[in-house]
Amino acid sequence: MRVRPSSYALPRRTGRLVGAMMESVSVEAKPAFGSQADQGPGGTLEAAFDAAFVTRLAMREKQVQQNYRPVIGIHKWFARRPGTVFRSLLLSEFAGDEPLSSSFFSPHRLHGVVADPFMGGGTPTFEANRLGLHTIGTDVNPMAFWIVRQSLADLDLSAFAAEAQSAVADVEQVIGDLYRTRCLECGRWATVKYFVWVKVSACPACGAANDLFPGYLLAEAERHPRPVLACPACGDLNEYETIPTLATPAACKRCSSDVHVEGNVRHGSLRCWQCQRKFSVGSGDAQEPFRHRLWALEYHCDTCKSGHQGRFFKAPDAGDLERADRAAKLLADARDLPIPDDDIPPGDESDRLHRWGYSKYRQMFSDRQLFGLGTLLRRLMQVRDAAVRHALLTVFSDFLRYQNMLCRYDTYALKCQDIFSVHGFPVALVQCENNLLGIPRVGSGSYRHFIEKYRRAKEYCRQPFETRHVAGRKKLVPIPGERIAAALVNELPRGLDPQALIQASPATDLPLPRNSLDGVFTDPPYFDNVQYAELMDFCFAWLRVGLRHEFSEFAGTTTRTSRELTGNETLGRGLEHFTEGLSAVFQHYADALKPNAPFVFTYHHNDPAAYVPLVVAILDSRMTCTKTFPAAAEMTASLHIARTGSSVLDTIFVCRRTLRSRTEDRQTSLEFEVAASCRRALEADMRAMRDSEVRLTRGDLRCLLAGHLARIAVGRLGPSWDAAAPLRERMSLARRTLETLAVRCDVERLMRALGAAGTATRRDA
Repeated sequence: MRVRPSSYALPRRTGRLVGAMMESVSVEAKPAFGSQADQGPGGTLEAAFDAAFVTRLAMREKQVQQNYRPVIGIHKWFARRPGTVFRSLLLSEFAGDEPLSSSFFSPHRLHGVVADPFMGGGTPTFEANRLGLHTIGTDVNPMAFWIVRQSLADLDLSAFAAEAQSAVADVEQVIGDLYRTRCLECGRWATVKYFVWVKVSACPACGAANDLFPGYLLAEAERHPRPVLACPACGDLNEYETIPTLATPAACKRCSSDVHVEGNVRHGSLRCWQCQRKFSVGSGDAQEPFRHRLWALEYHCDTCKSGHQGRFFKAPDAGDLERADRAAKLLADARDLPIPDDDIPPGDESDRLHRWGYSKYRQMFSDRQLFGLGTLLRRLMQVRDAAVRHALLTVFSDFLRYQNMLCRYDTYALKCQDIFSVHGFPVALVQCENNLLGIPRVGSGSYRHFIEKYRRAKEYCRQPFETRHVAGRKKLVPIPGERIAAALVNELPRGLDPQALIQASPATDLPLPRNSLDGVFTDPPYFDNVQYAELMDFCFAWLRVGLRHEFSEFAGTTTRTSRELTGNETLGRGLEHFTEGLSAVFQHYADALKPNAPFVFTYHHNDPAAYVPLVVAILDSRMTCTKTFPAAAEMTASLHIARTGSSVLDTIFVCRRTLRSRTEDRQTSLEFEVAASCRRALEADMRAMRDSEVRLTRGDLRCLLAGHLARIAVGRLGPSWDAAAPLRERMSLARRTLETLAVRCDVERLMRALGAAGTATRRDA
């Protein structure tokens, strides 16, 4: 289930806004594609949007999103929607009568103002800016503000590359030796790619130190010739033709003890190797973080690589252990390193860290990581060119997710896993410590690699492209004249050249004159959110060290706020808080729209009841839903999607303040026969998705059906809606209407019928 943090929160920055009405800027567009009679109430988008064409593009983009939209390489953000979806929506509304399938791959220079009140990672903002439109974006989270700002800001790439190379060289002089090891084959110095650690716990009965191994497998026989396992007795690494088990163990080549894949920790407990007493681990009452023991390394040897099959693995030798100890001493002796000492606040997600004994962010790093990160951050803060310094600090913030002791070693892919790979703080028993500066063209997740990722992102901003599939092969299509760049302003945008008003503030705190917006295109939050503000605090704690004296957005110690639109048990925020905030934002931006301008957003949930806040917000804003479309939203292989019943599709809602006659209201209220109407709508969605090569699941159908029920509910309730009624009454009415519609639609029966007509079980891509 895809979720997002909200923009509805206490302001961290209030820009200087023009008090007078913004001058009107019209969109340059050709005549609408299709007549008003063909469309019914609404505009060009409703007729021009091609769901099959867009979903085909979006599904391909989501599988390798950084290749299709390299701009996302500026910095991690969560659950970004495909850029192809929002480019298509904007073109469908504003680009005239050219079919979307051809206009999509053509350059455009549109003029107008569009807004995104839930800016997040900035996808709608980037796509609108690229088309030449002025943009207004707000988000409560200062990290979202910073990511979008850096994406739009100008950067001298030559100066950036030169300063990055200089900084890496300077820091390598200080920490390079800490990442060396002796090659087992030639005996020469080699560079460590990854250090692999295991948590250690003292037996409560005898005090003996016990390794906490869930399993002894280091590498599978996929990207290495044979599986690699550690010996439970002596710790040596062994390679076998097949993976040994407790039932069929193999002998350790060093000590002849039994080697097997099963670890000593099972169901949260283990038996002490010394006294044989059984005790529990990870019970949630740790007072301090667990100690770690280094048990394996993967390294790279330039001398032996050409004649070596597979990867280089070794158990740590005395020199490796000495270098780890030396890093701890260097950290202890350092007095001026810019290392944050911030506490980890309570929260729905961060309380998991507390249960494992983490109370400060710095405890989530090894001594070697802290010394290296502090050394690097100090060097970056000394860069004189502000734009280059800001870029290098952004790279630093982003690569932290691969430079901490919550990362894991992927035994299949043989690489370090991002701490946020499952959109949380997964505390495992085995950790992976990455090489901090990295090896050129080897490995991933290091500062060198992220420098290149950032450079590629900014190159894409200068020269955007699209990807076309011709005869089964990908072809890059340059889009000359378009670029992702804007003059950053503190007032409402005006003029011809693209400007961007970007603020870290609640969406409702931004003054918006009436008739000032040509459209709203956004991806709003969902109530049952992952706590992204809690997660982004992990990066914020470090980035604010380098930015707090320049930007007021980084003056605080957390990105969290009581007005954030997420459900949060720790902070006591429930569905009413979410509905009230969503409604306030919708009303504020709908009031600023020009006549018949669109308010377009994506939504994603399998449960019709989750659409109650959405229905209330649309109706409170005096809008009607003129159309819904299906579109791809998630990657099927995402760790939080794979093997679940969640949908990979969004419903796109197109809303407008369209006047309706009494006859139209009566037809909308009746909606003919709900079940037949829903079935026709879903069958149309299925045809579009089939044409886009999407194998629908029941989860997909449920998500799309919920969107249709919400659209019908808005139509039924609109004529008599009382936005001044108490919030609970409005929510109750919306909920009852959705429930009644679901009963009349006979959701389960419809799912069975349509499921038999062509849905599938989704497997990992």
